[in-house]
Amino acid sequence: MAAELRGKDETLALRRQLLSASCRLFFPEDPIKMVRGQGQYMYDDQGTEYLDCINNVAHVGHCHPLVVQAAHEQNQALNTNSRFLHDSIVDYAQRLDNTLPEQLCVFYFLNSGSEANDLALRLARCYTGHWDVVVLDHAYHGHLSSLIDISPYKFRDLDGQKDWVHVAPLPDTYRGLFREDHPNPAVAYASEVQRVIHSAQERGRKIAAFFVESLPSVAGQIVPPAGYFQEVAKHVRAAGGLFIADEIQVGFGRVGRSFWAFQLQGADFTPDIVTMGKSIGNGHPVACVATTQAVARAFEATGVEYFNTFGGNPVSCAVGLAVLTVLEKEQLQAHATCVGSFLMELLAQQKAKHPIIGNVRGVGLFIGVDLIKDEATRAPATEETAYLLSRMRGHHILLSSDGPGRNVLKFKPPMCFSMDNARHVVTTLDAILTDMEAKVRSCKTLCCLPFSSPTR
Repeated sequence: MAAELRGKDETLALRRQLLSASCRLFFPEDPIKMVRGQGQYMYDDQGTEYLDCINNVAHVGHCHPLVVQAAHEQNQALNTNSRFLHDSIVDYAQRLDNTLPEQLCVFYFLNSGSEANDLALRLARCYTGHWDVVVLDHAYHGHLSSLIDISPYKFRDLDGQKDWVHVAPLPDTYRGLFREDHPNPAVAYASEVQRVIHSAQERGRKIAAFFVESLPSVAGQIVPPAGYFQEVAKHVRAAGGLFIADEIQVGFGRVGRSFWAFQLQGADFTPDIVTMGKSIGNGHPVACVATTQAVARAFEATGVEYFNTFGGNPVSCAVGLAVLTVLEKEQLQAHATCVGSFLMELLAQQKAKHPIIGNVRGVGLFIGVDLIKDEATRAPATEETAYLLSRMRGHHILLSSDGPGRNVLKFKPPMCFSMDNARHVVTTLDAILTDMEAKVRSCKTLCCLPFSSPTR
């Protein structure tokens, strides 16, 4: 409790003294000291309320009482590792099993999405006997060394691309190779994956997996064209590889129309491995990998035990069960469809009004607003986006940006985000954009806008 009594400046000074500068803050010029959260709101040390549009980790809402209660009650009874038999781990696996296609029926529990993705990579390599991985451009799959290596978003700023990593074009139908006017972008983009695989094979490489976020998020809130996964899976499996769907940012009903984002591609598609994190525990560190019996048996055949000290402990499983219960009781998946569609409609109206809005895309409560400098080139409005985010923060609305140009406003709020919240956000966005346009008209240049550095 003592830390909460410190003034903001003292806390910031201590952070700068004790933490690495690489551990960055939102709004680094004037960071917010948060002390409390409830539902879709966060509160700073002065009691100011902020509407949270980006915290997909707090999936069913910050500090949801049922989730907090579940953790507290289990903590009072028992918390130990999964080598001891207890009900909560099998209860939780059973509940997750009910949400997935029948083939995905074996579960591993871990602590974070990065751990889950690392294990998925191990499973794929063990099953296939191959090593190489195909990923999408601008992808991010986690902070472990193995995952930095398959995350172009990160490795391009570090040591570069490993010879066992093969990068396929992002299936972006707004600014990618094949756009909205293409007769079949799904097949066209999948053919690019096939081309990448063939190129790797010509160099003697063997593909273990195609690793993809079901909806690429850091890449700019991308919604792949329907049928893309099915076509890609044909090429990957023909090469002896597995299809890994990373649902860490987009699973658990966020997309509204289905519980898992990969299901948006159609009922005829099932990945070989699915990874989960972030929203699975509503902020509690828990994650999961789901796979097939065949993949699990190949891993078991190595004779190497899989053990994770905290993965699958009774408290984490109790929390995970509570999150699933809240999703069902409060019908948050249906809520995501309703509110998300309403927000998309409001944002589309703004696109018609403000030329800076080039594209509005998304599904459920996963939405991106692509800001551009001009319609002809679709050049990213990077500086304008940073300025807009700063202005929104001034109105106590927390938004962030993604995409290679850091010009895509990302909406991934807690699932309790309401229609009134949507109206408030879009009304504020409209007022700020209108003001920005008036300033530019008055001086015929962008120099009159006090742009700040982009923030993540």
